[in-house]
Amino acid sequence: MLPFASIGRHHDPQQEYIVMSVEPLPLSEATSYPIRKIGVVGAGLMGNGIAHVCALAGIEVVLTDIRAEALDRAMTTIRVNLDRQIKAGLTTEQQKAAALTRIVTAVGYDRLSECDLVVEAITEKEEAKKALYKLLAPHMKPDCILATNTSSISITRLGASTDRPEKFIGLHFMNPVPVMKLVEIIRGIATDDRTFAAVSALAQRLDKTISVAEDFPAFIVNRILVPMINEAVFALYEGVATVSGIDTAMRLGASHRMGPLELADFIGLDTCLSIMQVLYDGLSDSKYRPCPLLVKYVEAGWLGRKTGRGFYDYAHTPPRPTR
Repeated sequence: MLPFASIGRHHDPQQEYIVMSVEPLPLSEATSYPIRKIGVVGAGLMGNGIAHVCALAGIEVVLTDIRAEALDRAMTTIRVNLDRQIKAGLTTEQQKAAALTRIVTAVGYDRLSECDLVVEAITEKEEAKKALYKLLAPHMKPDCILATNTSSISITRLGASTDRPEKFIGLHFMNPVPVMKLVEIIRGIATDDRTFAAVSALAQRLDKTISVAEDFPAFIVNRILVPMINEAVFALYEGVATVSGIDTAMRLGASHRMGPLELADFIGLDTCLSIMQVLYDGLSDSKYRPCPLLVKYVEAGWLGRKTGRGFYDYAHTPPRPTR
């Protein structure tokens, strides 16, 4: 989740991160699992972004959630983001209208039976994901691929909890999905070649740059990014500088578009803590110990922008630091 861009901003090549390219995929492999319709489970920030880019690329989408109000919010967000892209000259009114007709929303999972690929985009909690996969299994056709948008959890372990480990894969989009060019693709130990080829071809169809990661905790982006955020929280905790001092230093001293504490609020402090816990548990290295201050903020329910308060208080304009 690396939000160094905003919806509608033209790509700046000077800000591009270097990622590993992949060789062109054999057509026979990529077409053996043709992906004509995609199901997205979870209509939150990541789920609506995934639905947006798939529909804009000409793919039929079934966007599902357990709450009708979440689906309504998601469609409002998609319309607003499409309008921003129109204003920036990145798409047209006709393309927007066509994309919206390709998205069907549904409460529950019955309509996932129509899909060739289902992407899970729910909370970053392993047990919640495993429980969901058991609910999804009766609704997916046998050859349907199941992908997770997890930002840190073992693909092998998640896949082993499903009825299709060979058709299970990590497909980690960056936030915001309509803007960020990168997608990490992660194979579990059981993921077969046809699944990898089909999902890689899909990412290319979505005009994303692929970075292939091994199945290690937090993969590439979050393995590097979230410990940096955690270190910034330690700097705050130890009194090295204030919230604004740390963020200003990293924006101006390291040319980051967002300071690490502002970025943590954008991602969600609960998500940052979950990723640090995955790293700490998975790698058994003390350098990944979550900062006690990060734990306290999450315990207080100060999760960042989504709750209105984190390292900044968003009840004010501009937001005020909370420390």
